[in-house]
Amino acid sequence: MLLNYERRGNGEPLLLLHGTGSHLQVWYPVMDMLACVYNVIAIDLPGHGKSPLPDGSLPPTPHGFAEVLAAFLDHLSIETAHVVGNSVGGWTAFELAKRGRVRSVIAFSPAGLWHSRAPLYDVVSFRVSHRLARMLGRMTPLVVSSSMGRALFLSQMVARPGKISPEVAADMIVTFAQAPGFDIHFTATIHECFQSGQNIRIPVTVAWGQHDRILLPHLARYREELPAQTRWIELRGCGHVPMYDDPDQVVQTVLQGSEVE
Repeated sequence: MLLNYERRGNGEPLLLLHGTGSHLQVWYPVMDMLACVYNVIAIDLPGHGKSPLPDGSLPPTPHGFAEVLAAFLDHLSIETAHVVGNSVGGWTAFELAKRGRVRSVIAFSPAGLWHSRAPLYDVVSFRVSHRLARMLGRMTPLVVSSSMGRALFLSQMVARPGKISPEVAADMIVTFAQAPGFDIHFTATIHECFQSGQNIRIPVTVAWGQHDRILLPHLARYREELPAQTRWIELRGCGHVPMYDDPDQVVQTVLQGSEVE
């Protein structure tokens, strides 16, 4: 399966994986800074952005995405890479680590750290947000042209929606609304959780936004499936998608988490 991706910089390979309904452009606020140190590869996950829908041979879940990414690494002749993921991208990074293809994991607000299945709060929140985004349609640029509109539609994802330009805000909402694989991916993923990661031996960092309004502490941040060496940190002033809130803090977290002795 061919994935859409962008590649910048030199050095050790570093994959960037976005969340449900997003695309690789969500990493633009930090991509050039990371490319000063690493060979950065930002990817559209299957059924997202410009990557095609899954062909049905693998489930459209983080487990299946990890298999696709392992084949993608083979295609690029990369044995292992540092992997940075946000939300479902973080969960996918954990799954790829279980397969021995990762040098370090830095997961920003990773999904999947819940018991049995996704909490009802998250399911309803995403379903409603997706429907509203689709309903906006051609009105999206007009609605997000004001700071109030951006706050209304992006405050669950970012802590500081006013920092996002109207053009980027519109792109985020339209991308979310039009992700071709959203329904099959979301429906399949909410019935699963991340499991059996205790034997991961590489460095693992999990970073939660201080103002994450999607994955709440008492519902979706259980630690028992991750290895004992996992480093848990909080990102000051950040939401669920911290790259827009504080790019410098995100880059520093990645650099610290990817230091492999």
